Amino acid sequence: MAGAGSDAQRVAVTGADGFIGRALVARLREEGRDVRAITRATHGDLAAIEPRQLASSLRGVDMVFHLAARAHVMDDRAADPDAAFRTANVVATGCVARAALDAGVRRFVMASTAKVNGESTQPGRPFRVDDPAAPQDAYARSKWDAEKLLAGIAENTLMSAVVLRLPLVYGPGVRGNFRKLWDAVAQRRWLPFAAIDNRRSLVGLGNLVDAFIAAMPAPSGTYFVADAESVSTPQLVRAIAEAQHVEANLAYVPTPLLRLAGVLTGRRAAIERLASSLEVDARSFCSTSGWQPRHTLADELARLSEPA
Repeated sequence: MAGAGSDAQRVAVTGADGFIGRALVARLREEGRDVRAITRATHGDLAAIEPRQLASSLRGVDMVFHLAARAHVMDDRAADPDAAFRTANVVATGCVARAALDAGVRRFVMASTAKVNGESTQPGRPFRVDDPAAPQDAYARSKWDAEKLLAGIAENTLMSAVVLRLPLVYGPGVRGNFRKLWDAVAQRRWLPFAAIDNRRSLVGLGNLVDAFIAAMPAPSGTYFVADAESVSTPQLVRAIAEAQHVEANLAYVPTPLLRLAGVLTGRRAAIERLASSLEVDARSFCSTSGWQPRHTLADELARLSEPA
């Protein structure tokens, strides 16, 4: 079905107080849109709320950006990680999507992850929108299940659904692995990554917010978004160092030895993310929506280095 179009003025954002949500809400309000911010503080646990109750908060809304999620968790201490991810990402998505449908919302845009397609790509063969799903961990499986649930709810209705699968997102306010790498460079620590020869897609927060805006009138479907250029891990470290005006301290450790060290220290997954390639092909979204990533890696890292 056709979406509400770029003239939609009433917008709801779940996860509005998160890393991505704050930036998107600020941009939408700058454009003069009426934004209803949906957070745990304002609406409670989205997985537990009654859809009809949430629907009352969405009355009159033209579109929903669904960003609320349990993201990939380092050192996950949940008793049952699969159940925790399923509740936060699948059950909650179903509640929000059904509430949106009940409220007459015409467009639903959901943030997902490139990890739905797998953990790595072969050189020169980025993930494409028609590649089969191959989620490898609890987080990726939950996002794939959420995508399928959303598609089923929206099918044969007047509500169109757009899913944006994201690689690693970085920018002001970033946390997780990217923040750890940023801090390690700032502390002038020696990093054993000089021998790594990989390609990773990233998406800066500025480019991602642009992509969400472009998704408002885009046709229903699933798309990848990413910065214009992929980078290797050593290139990323050097770019971070340049943004911080410090020297990049990169040590040469053969990649097989680095991977072995990861196995022996229980950090196999973390090392694999640094050593392997994971690229996505965003051309489908560019051609469909007209979106182009206008910010470079240096642009976004410069913003990240500014005082808070």
